[in-house]
Amino acid sequence: MRSKLTRALASKFLAFAFVLFGTAAAYAQNTGDDWTGVYAGGYVGITHSRPTLSTSTVYSDTGYFANSSVTAINADGTRRVSGNRFTGGGQFGYNKQFGRIVVGAEADFGAQQVSKGFTVTREYPCCSPTAYTINQEVKSDWLFTARPRVGVTAGKALIYGTGGLAVTNVKYSASFTDTYASAVESAEIDKTKAGYALGGGVEVKVSKRFSVKGEYLFSDFGKETVTSNNLTSQGGGSEELNGVIGTQTWPANVFTHSVKLQNHNFRFGVNYRF
Repeated sequence: MRSKLTRALASKFLAFAFVLFGTAAAYAQNTGDDWTGVYAGGYVGITHSRPTLSTSTVYSDTGYFANSSVTAINADGTRRVSGNRFTGGGQFGYNKQFGRIVVGAEADFGAQQVSKGFTVTREYPCCSPTAYTINQEVKSDWLFTARPRVGVTAGKALIYGTGGLAVTNVKYSASFTDTYASAVESAEIDKTKAGYALGGGVEVKVSKRFSVKGEYLFSDFGKETVTSNNLTSQGGGSEELNGVIGTQTWPANVFTHSVKLQNHNFRFGVNYRF
């Protein structure tokens, strides 16, 4: 499954690059235009998100889990998921041209609809047929970047590279439940996260004021981690259930949850020059 996804992503990127550089080549013989000045515009495209979600716990002699249960939970709790969603927004920037070299800076803000997760249910190695369930999900709604750009002109085309600051919101939730003694645990992250964006593209002038562009950006926001010691088994009141009597908490079984968010952004945009 992962190899198919990798091949599909690679083919999309190659097609994207072919269109961009093919367009640049088509305009290479035309008379160059001056790129100096302020511009603003908008973009639409696709975000291919690749978050890694992780849940793990630890064994304790005074804890809830058997050692084999901890091993199984930790093996099941980490997974990279992926998906494609819409992205769109606006940008503004400034360029200064020196011969065929163009340097500038651009900032953009827009929607980034990331919503991915997974759920796994597995029987306890020690205690079949009782089982545990791990559920994790991450969401991100928007993306801001502020990046210098450096490029070279080819007729009416500007071929450029770019990299700089990227900021987004990360909303992560995780929960653990089981059927052994109705144990529950949960944690969440909700914060604004800074990272970086790297990429490049081709922008082509179609008139004195308007230009169109195709751009690829990779963004990485690193890893965010939260721990919890709120594992609680419900038991059965005063009635013994699987060796656990009543409601008990198990702080020795500390859970660690983490999310690592990475995105591939494919954008097409229009700019107006003032």
